[in-house]
Amino acid sequence: MFISLHDLKLHNIDFKEELRPDAMDYGPDVQQILPLRSSGRAELIKEHHGRQGTVDDIRLVGELSTSLELICARCLDPVKHDVQRDFDLLYRPQGTDAGVEEIPVNRSEAEIGYYTGDGLLLEDVLREQVLLAVPFKVLCREDCRGLCPHCGKNLNQDQCSCTEPIEDPRWSGLKELRDKLES
Repeated sequence: MFISLHDLKLHNIDFKEELRPDAMDYGPDVQQILPLRSSGRAELIKEHHGRQGTVDDIRLVGELSTSLELICARCLDPVKHDVQRDFDLLYRPQGTDAGVEEIPVNRSEAEIGYYTGDGLLLEDVLREQVLLAVPFKVLCREDCRGLCPHCGKNLNQDQCSCTEPIEDPRWSGLKELRDKLES
């Protein structure tokens, strides 16, 4: 759904979208397994901006929900992750802040995005919000044992028959220090 500046100048736009699991690409490690449902409102905000006069900002307020399949960081098994997120976003025309000398930004200014042309695509906003909801590191369970570094067997399912690796002698000094601290 394209949110047009022209339409926003006439009236606010309410949206209620449902996107199929194969409608968006989140990258190789994230798969959407349930439809992405979103609803909310888009409105135009006239902002006074220096000597330039006013700037047309687009404010999006809404919510989204879906389920994703992610990959466990230790054993590479699939992990289901439910996403429910509220958002309140502000988009400025790209180039509005260009040429302004560098100044520290406060928390509210860090939440500003930019659009080009006559509006923005709602799907791009929703994709970004879903990706922001993905945890940095996903585990299938807290005590996940991962994969054997030698044979690659999933240690949560079976114990492998690999022998324990011989300790690297370069670490012996640190091992001795650890033993002294523990005793």
